[in-house]
Amino acid sequence: MDLISDTPALRDVCARLAAQPFVTVDTEFMRETTYYPKLCLIQMAAPDGTAVLVDPLAKGLDLKPFIDLMADESVVKVFHSARQDLEIVWLLGEILPHPFFDTQVAAMVCGYGDSVSYEQLVNDVAKAKIDKSSRFTDWSRRPLSEAQLAYALSDVTHLVKVYEALVADLLRTDRGAWLDEEMAVLTSPETYRADPAEAWRRLSGRMRKPREIAVLMEVAAWREAEAQARNVPRGRVLKDEAVIDVASAAPRSVEALGRLRTIPAGFERSRTGADILAAVDRGLARDTAEIRLPERVRRSGGNGALVELLKVLLKAVSEAEGVAPKIIATVDDLEAVADDDEADVPVLQGWRRGLFGEKALALKHGRLALSAQAGRVTVRDLPPPDA
Repeated sequence: MDLISDTPALRDVCARLAAQPFVTVDTEFMRETTYYPKLCLIQMAAPDGTAVLVDPLAKGLDLKPFIDLMADESVVKVFHSARQDLEIVWLLGEILPHPFFDTQVAAMVCGYGDSVSYEQLVNDVAKAKIDKSSRFTDWSRRPLSEAQLAYALSDVTHLVKVYEALVADLLRTDRGAWLDEEMAVLTSPETYRADPAEAWRRLSGRMRKPREIAVLMEVAAWREAEAQARNVPRGRVLKDEAVIDVASAAPRSVEALGRLRTIPAGFERSRTGADILAAVDRGLARDTAEIRLPERVRRSGGNGALVELLKVLLKAVSEAEGVAPKIIATVDDLEAVADDDEADVPVLQGWRRGLFGEKALALKHGRLALSAQAGRVTVRDLPPPDA
């Protein structure tokens, strides 16, 4: 199993793959010590039996033929749990594969459960076993071992059968359109543009006051920009717990910053400490009237029992329809429905509304009942109150 390490060979194999109806793709990368992923290996396979490994670390290798293949509209690009792979493609060429298919998302629609693993799908669909011993090896070291290469290649060769089986299942159940919304999110450039100004949203769930959110916005934006500039993980700049502590306490002095338990001793007197205090000042200077609290914080929180009933309904519907609950609705969606019949959430739109949203509203308004029968939850309509 030789690695493709020169541009002419890559160009030739990508030309062959471009003649196929679909190509399965995977990558191996490292990002433990960096903000951006370091691409270490590219794997591709096709239904004609072609299976190749590409060494992006090879000196002088131009990955343009690979980027062109990812942009080729005549070839479906198939990934499993594609988000990080698509981020890599975006960083390489500022394009996203299209047309595109994520077998993990499709498997959820086809009843394989939430976030089903590749190994489980291969076992269930391709009736094969994958040796996972090389999964967490150092993919940046050269030469790669035969075991690493075999493991990497299996990630795309078995995916051919998995894709074909899932497509057949989607055609049989007429659920292909159900994937469109999820695929649209994955193939949106906004998903992969790490805007520092939006970094606060990852941590906003613990914030309850506009002033805290205002400081969080500035501190999180500073940390994100710093991590990007230094190409180090966010936690290397400042850990999440420290960002939250700073946003909550809003220290205005070196001494106040140093008193926070999550700030390492002496850190407050460094250049980074000064940057944090400056970010706090910017946050406190924001007009809190313009701060819009996250939706889940704005809700009254008085519908806890109803939300629990909606969770039971969701589980019952997902089991009956053979669809993973996660693909139908999130807990945030259920909380929104409990709070507002007209909530702007996916579960009250499109196919999700027909499958679950209408039932959720009926349960909320006493037109539907849940009961247990033979160890299973059953759902039944209730007669109108005046019947």
